[in-house]
Amino acid sequence: MCKSPLHCFLVALPKCEHHMHLEGSLSPNLLFSLAQRNHIDLPSPQDDPAFASPDALLQRYSHFASLDDFLHYFFIGISTLVTARDFEELALEYFKRADSDGVVHAEVFFDPQAHTSRGIDYKIVRDGFLSGCRKAESAFGMSTKLILCFLRHLPVSEAAATFNDAKDDLETGLLAGIGLDSSEKDFPPSAWQEIYKQAKDLKIKRTAHAGEEGPVEYIREAVEELDIERIDHGVRLAEDGDLMGEVAKRSIMVTLCPLSNVRLKCVKSVAELPIREFLGAGVSFSINSDDPAYFGGYILDNYCAVQEAFSLTLQEWSRVATASIAQSWCEERRKSTMLSKLNEAVEAYA
Repeated sequence: MCKSPLHCFLVALPKCEHHMHLEGSLSPNLLFSLAQRNHIDLPSPQDDPAFASPDALLQRYSHFASLDDFLHYFFIGISTLVTARDFEELALEYFKRADSDGVVHAEVFFDPQAHTSRGIDYKIVRDGFLSGCRKAESAFGMSTKLILCFLRHLPVSEAAATFNDAKDDLETGLLAGIGLDSSEKDFPPSAWQEIYKQAKDLKIKRTAHAGEEGPVEYIREAVEELDIERIDHGVRLAEDGDLMGEVAKRSIMVTLCPLSNVRLKCVKSVAELPIREFLGAGVSFSINSDDPAYFGGYILDNYCAVQEAFSLTLQEWSRVATASIAQSWCEERRKSTMLSKLNEAVEAYA
């Protein structure tokens, strides 16, 4: 909870989340429960004391040394996901918390390759997560979209196979689009150019992680060679003024994840993020939680961290929220409804 006079406004603000990995919302409590239910052997406490208890694991999460250190624990966690019921429970755990934080629209990532490589059928993963999405829409009145991500540390050929498996779902709109995540260093985005070209030809929406641990050149590659419509993370964007101007001109939204960037040591503090630069250059951005079970904060926590660091005005938050709605991958009627809710919140606290 932030100490800002605007805290109550931030709580009431209708929020859109565009950068949240469902597998990254796997809490230690649910992880241990699923491991027991599915007879999955976790590392022994003798080999890794973090697995002595859910509390010990949660404490370990506060000491990640890098993105790859986090991913080590991330992939252990997802090994406990086996059935459609597991994926549904995971999604609903996130959506329940998101609703309490004021999320009205959530576009969430999932990583089918992380599961198909373990012998879990793609349709089990898809159906479980989609069931969670539908139940959340009914229970909380929010809208949801599911975005399929490719794992960049795996061969491009495997991403191509995943794309082919999911092509019908992407073309029909069952899935909202494609993304690119996992380890960034030494995996420039241009390697996935052919897949992204196919997606563009099929009018499939496209985003990619770029400029998190990788250099600003990776953002340029993703914009120019993958022709992405959204940049995930993008914290290095302000290092290239010309590119930042181009991103603003083309209305490419950046999905910032403040607490994640600090936890993974991409920046030393939230205050180092280029939020003022983005506002000044007219870059659209949203505030997101990334992998909240691992990074110590859900979306409201991230909003509060930004407010503590930058003391944004009500008008600036309204601008951020308006752009978040406008750049969402949902129907115009839904956007109009969310804008009305935003205007009500702004008027109530003006």
